[in-house]
Amino acid sequence: MPSVELKVSKNDWVYITIIGASFGFLISLFFFFININLKEFSTILFGTSSAVFISLSAFLLITISNDYVLPKVNRKFWYFISFVFSFLSGFLGFLLSFLLFSLGDFFIIDFITPFWFYISTIIGFFTFLIGLILHQFISMKYKNESIKSEVLETKIKALENELNPHFLFNALNSISELIYQDQKKAEKATLELSKFLRNAITKNTMISLEHEIKMVQTYLKIENIRFEDNIKMKVEMNSKDSLIMVPKFSIQLLVENAIKHGYTQKELNIKISVKNKTIEVSNDGLISKNVKFGTGLSNLENRLRLLNVGKLDYEIKNDIMVFIIRLKN
Repeated sequence: MPSVELKVSKNDWVYITIIGASFGFLISLFFFFININLKEFSTILFGTSSAVFISLSAFLLITISNDYVLPKVNRKFWYFISFVFSFLSGFLGFLLSFLLFSLGDFFIIDFITPFWFYISTIIGFFTFLIGLILHQFISMKYKNESIKSEVLETKIKALENELNPHFLFNALNSISELIYQDQKKAEKATLELSKFLRNAITKNTMISLEHEIKMVQTYLKIENIRFEDNIKMKVEMNSKDSLIMVPKFSIQLLVENAIKHGYTQKELNIKISVKNKTIEVSNDGLISKNVKFGTGLSNLENRLRLLNVGKLDYEIKNDIMVFIIRLKN
């Protein structure tokens, strides 16, 4: 039974129409064989067309019911209204097919004309029963999808929460050291950390690359207080690339990883380049011959997989370490 809470997708309606047409075809075959006068192609065409018209009527009436009628009436009347619209889908769908075929000279129409009202009424009730079954099937389908989505979201949020303490610990540790060495730098670092957290506090799992780069720039300001501006970053991307959606903290994590494993007490140049949905984060620091995915890289790899948006890879190009996020099209 339709409900304003149940939204049937376009794909579902295509399947329903195909199933309905197939069922109508099988019913028409029954009439085709019980009466020698009905052994005409028009009999099969009428049965199949009637089923298609019923499906289209159901699509139109249920859409009207869901979008314009049910939201405006008391919830306790929903099931009654849904029954009426389901019944009318079958009744009017069959009637429309009957009237269209009545314009021609078909024996099937002459055969059912004395009973058209009774047949329309029976089909109306039959459509309601089929609608009730389909409603239960589609409800279970969407409930399962909803449960899977909630489980996936929980896993992703758990991975994001794993990163937050990791970054905060490093940042606060740096600030605590600066307090005794240079209070002005410590104050500046605290303000930059506050700015970073303001940008980072968002419920969105996916953010624009432009937003992510801004967070990375703020993160580098914090780190450069400790590294005395020895960390340089260059970004190559066009305005279109800046709108690409990426997992939150994805680029920041790769930049942090570059500093952690590539910094050698001298200037470290980090380059972020974006082309054809491929994001490369490279650095000219120390090259790791045996790359192991620790907490941060494993976290990013898992989030890319769970979100089904891409994968993480790495390679060495011209003695430069490069981590690559290959986003799906």
